[in-house]
Amino acid sequence: MDNSDGAIAEPLDLVRLSLDERIYVKMRGDRELRGRLHAYDQHMNLVLSDVDEVITVVDVNEETFEERIRSVKRSHEMMFVRGDGVILVSPPGRS
Repeated sequence: MDNSDGAIAEPLDLVRLSLDERIYVKMRGDRELRGRLHAYDQHMNLVLSDVDEVITVVDVNEETFEERIRSVKRSHEMMFVRGDGVILVSPPGRS
């Protein structure tokens, strides 16, 4: 099916239209990524550049059982994301 006009006929068409754009990716393990999409495949394996990663960590005090939630932020120049860890991919906002 030719979708050169930018129409969305299949779910991966939305990802295709986001090539070379900054996208948001929610991952398993309370990880979130924001980066520029360079490549993808049918398994949702992704290649991203200029990636900002946020990992949410819950620390539990063993004596009081009090939970403390903190965020760990990291930056990566280039990243390969394995598709089986992807929960959600959000394209950039379009006006």
